[in-house]
Amino acid sequence: MATLPNPLPDLASSGLVLPPGSLVDATLDGPWHEPLLWHADGPAAPRDWPDLRAAGRRLGLLPVLVTGGRRDQWPKDWDLCPDGTSYPGDHDAEEVLAGYWADHVDHADDADNGIGDGAAADEHHEDRPGPGSSWPGLAPVPAREAAEDADTAAAGLAGVIAADAGEWLGGARIALVPARRSADIPAAIGWSGPMNHENDVARLCAVLRSWEDRFDARVVVLGFDTMIVSVGRPPATIEEARALAAEHYAFCPDNIDQAPPHDLDAYAEKAVLNQEAWSFWWD
Repeated sequence: MATLPNPLPDLASSGLVLPPGSLVDATLDGPWHEPLLWHADGPAAPRDWPDLRAAGRRLGLLPVLVTGGRRDQWPKDWDLCPDGTSYPGDHDAEEVLAGYWADHVDHADDADNGIGDGAAADEHHEDRPGPGSSWPGLAPVPAREAAEDADTAAAGLAGVIAADAGEWLGGARIALVPARRSADIPAAIGWSGPMNHENDVARLCAVLRSWEDRFDARVVVLGFDTMIVSVGRPPATIEEARALAAEHYAFCPDNIDQAPPHDLDAYAEKAVLNQEAWSFWWD
């Protein structure tokens, strides 16, 4: 992907006040030619995210919480793939989502046909998009104004998670990534979490950029194959939520396909409507 100067090699002399930590250059294909991220060696504190957001931004570094999850897999074990990552700005969010939608609804129908008779499959996924369902288009910007600044909302979520990270995530550490936009953080490190869905995470980052613009979204947490996004301007009506749920389904089908009741309308109501955090997981 297109890159900006990486301040991580000079982090020790940057003037940032940091806890003990580690630079990560480990990738699926061996050591990268420069560090991809830095993360603390110990648990995140509630003030880490906002403090490093303010201090790191002047250097071109953005904070994100990283989690080892229940399997204790930290970034050096994430199979990062920076060499296979393009630039998010080279992709159009709607084209990306429309392509995922078209590919997945047909694939989902094939999968249903393999689990039993058609009636059982239809009952199991009665409100999931069926084969030939047309892409509904991007969700509109919510009519309701944001209650607070997007970075303030992200800092609040990061603080809540850091205060009880063991309960939320199995542990979380503060990290710094060379990126200018929160949406670009996964691409900047060559994150491979969605590998079974998309080999080039920059395409998903193009969608995250669109969510930044429409919903004041920020990437707050990354794990081996998980992501948590703060939402400063969530959908406030069920119609808005249903429109956005279609985008979530294209972006991360496992959120619906592998989470009962496998129902897009139920997902819209419970996971999207007025929700200030979105969680994604790719199998």
